[in-house]
Amino acid sequence: MKHESVWMATSQRRAGRSIPGDLSVDVCVVGAGIAGLTAAYQLAVAGRTVAVLDDGAIGAGMTQMTSAHLSYAIDDFYFELEKLHGLEGIRLAAQSHRAAIDRIEAIAAAEGIDCDFSRVDGYLFLAEGDETGTLEKELDAVNRAGIADAYMAEKAPFGRAIRYPRCGQFHPLRYLYGLADAIERRGGAVYTGAHVDSIEGTEVRAGNVKVRCRDVVVATNVPVNDRFALHTKQAPYMTYIVGLRVPRGAIPSLLAWDTGDPYHYIRIAPCEDDDVLIVGGEDHKSGQADDQPARYARLEAWTRARFPMAGEVVLQWGGQVMETIDYLAFSGRNPGDEHVYVHTGDSGMGLTHGTLGAMLIADLITGTPNPWAALYDPGRKPARAVSEFLSENLNVARQYAKHFGGGEVSAPHEILPGEGALMRRGAHQIAVYRDPSGDYVERSAVCPHLGCVVQWNRTEKTWDCPCHGSRFDAQGTVINGPANRDLDAAAERRKQPRAA
Repeated sequence: MKHESVWMATSQRRAGRSIPGDLSVDVCVVGAGIAGLTAAYQLAVAGRTVAVLDDGAIGAGMTQMTSAHLSYAIDDFYFELEKLHGLEGIRLAAQSHRAAIDRIEAIAAAEGIDCDFSRVDGYLFLAEGDETGTLEKELDAVNRAGIADAYMAEKAPFGRAIRYPRCGQFHPLRYLYGLADAIERRGGAVYTGAHVDSIEGTEVRAGNVKVRCRDVVVATNVPVNDRFALHTKQAPYMTYIVGLRVPRGAIPSLLAWDTGDPYHYIRIAPCEDDDVLIVGGEDHKSGQADDQPARYARLEAWTRARFPMAGEVVLQWGGQVMETIDYLAFSGRNPGDEHVYVHTGDSGMGLTHGTLGAMLIADLITGTPNPWAALYDPGRKPARAVSEFLSENLNVARQYAKHFGGGEVSAPHEILPGEGALMRRGAHQIAVYRDPSGDYVERSAVCPHLGCVVQWNRTEKTWDCPCHGSRFDAQGTVINGPANRDLDAAAERRKQPRAA
């Protein structure tokens, strides 16, 4: 079975240009995912010169790990969102997420991007054991938010459910490749293999290259340009997805979610011969679980109980989502900066949050009024979410105790090939990976962002930080911020003095 997303399996990995040397542009965008490329495209259309920098391939971060739902049904429920943001807040949230779907559809059509975009209906159905009144309470809030066409469907595919007309789905990587082409046609450039080491004001450094610009957009899933400003207001969660083969047309094209916590989410992806049924869930705090195989097994069992026609599991993959304490993304000016903009905190709705955040940031840079600016302002202080703020940050504080714990193994040979584990060496925690050939890779287990001890993820083969979401591959190379460099070299073994 392949451990990759259906989007990775059905498209060719694509790089951009190699950065030629020092640059001077109007806007430098850091990150070639959905938010970064959409912002670059919007700004290029507005006549700005744009350079996009990413250390990986186009879309090779969390965008390629999404389930690719395009929905305006808020993951955390409109009735919960209303408690924090009021009636005007939920109206703006609904308006902005619907506008994001419209914008993706419009761009795909205008630029001729073959990304399998289609309009499909979404369904919110009751999870087992959930309160029977949840759907009614949510539908009331949805209607107050101005979504007049949502309604209770008594005979939906999953029983009684709220139906959300005209949601959407697409192939996210093919869409991003089309966006990159459109940016290039307008004089912009997408540079990959360009690791951004620092952002000082509006000067971006990538190795020996300097990019000078008027404005910087940091769209790296988790910001890499500051250490504290936003990280205390959001928390990283891993989510898992299985893809099962089903006969073409056996399940209608739709989006679906249940009301559980964590919830399950469902969609169909058309492939060459059959369809792939995508089912996700089993979320947990990043770096705070070591039972990933059991989570995949539970997802498969849940799926087979509801879809008896499902065949073999052909794909499985995991991704990380940043959950904000008030359920909405942070998009706009970085706190304390006039010309640095950030997008983060997608809260399980990365494709619509990333698109609307890019639309908002482009408007701020071009001086175009945008009614969503205050709602998504990264500097907002959500006083009504103080209990969530305290809970998440107490959780982070507890993670530092791992510095003083024992190792998971006492010697490297206890680790199976292809696995990793923590090992204590004196005062130091060591992240040890044993590759399939039996060789060992030892790195410091301390995340270089703010010093938490990383945890091995058995199925993703990554080292995950339980505090702020940094992730590193098995070799210790950084693959997700806020850390912006690799795990340090491991502390060396002390040599014992020879006996006289």
